[in-house]
Amino acid sequence: MRRAERLFRILQHMRKNNRSVTAQEIAQTLEVSVRTIYRDIAHLIGSGVPIDGEAGVGYLLRDHHDLPPLTFTFEQLEALAFGAKAAAMLADDHLATAAQSALDKIESVLPPEHAERLRAVPLFAVRPAGSGQVPSHLSYIREAIAAKRKLRMTYRSLGEQITTRTVRPLGLTNFGAIWLSINWCELREDFRSFRVDRIEGMQVLKTKFKDEAGKTLADYFVQQHPPADDCDGVPYPN
Repeated sequence: MRRAERLFRILQHMRKNNRSVTAQEIAQTLEVSVRTIYRDIAHLIGSGVPIDGEAGVGYLLRDHHDLPPLTFTFEQLEALAFGAKAAAMLADDHLATAAQSALDKIESVLPPEHAERLRAVPLFAVRPAGSGQVPSHLSYIREAIAAKRKLRMTYRSLGEQITTRTVRPLGLTNFGAIWLSINWCELREDFRSFRVDRIEGMQVLKTKFKDEAGKTLADYFVQQHPPADDCDGVPYPN
């Protein structure tokens, strides 16, 4: 583990625990020697990081201290670059733009060697043949999920049945050419997943919803059941 990454993880550990922690505890978490932790904490204190405490007693990071700039391994940079390329190919324009903007910000603070590695990552994402354009409703569903606002949608099933639903949008899943919206459906009083490309009309309602036991995304993953008929939405694409 590079020293810069270790220093960052030490501060993460101290902030996460929000209490006095010993060098022994930190050493066990990071799988390094106690002596290494003592040296690292001395370096952090010497750099102006507000850490209170002493060896053998424990250390406490004072509140409201900002962590130092992130450092990345080359593999982490590859993952970030590939994620941005995948977003550009598979997600809506707003998310793709946000992903590229985030990469630009990261690149601007990286050492030249790392910035070049980020720009030259040889990993690519391609939209599946015949998948058409990204569904126009995708960005609105994302916003509704973040704001916990209900949606009213008109849905056309694979059997060409038209239904109107009021749903609690919980998540989105991508299957290459297909995006699914995971919801709690008020019509069926159950979880339903709908192909976003088959949503013919949609309105983001002012009505907000709160997490309720049995109706959350975590509950969906626990309670998944085999695919229902397409009229009720499809958990997985056919």
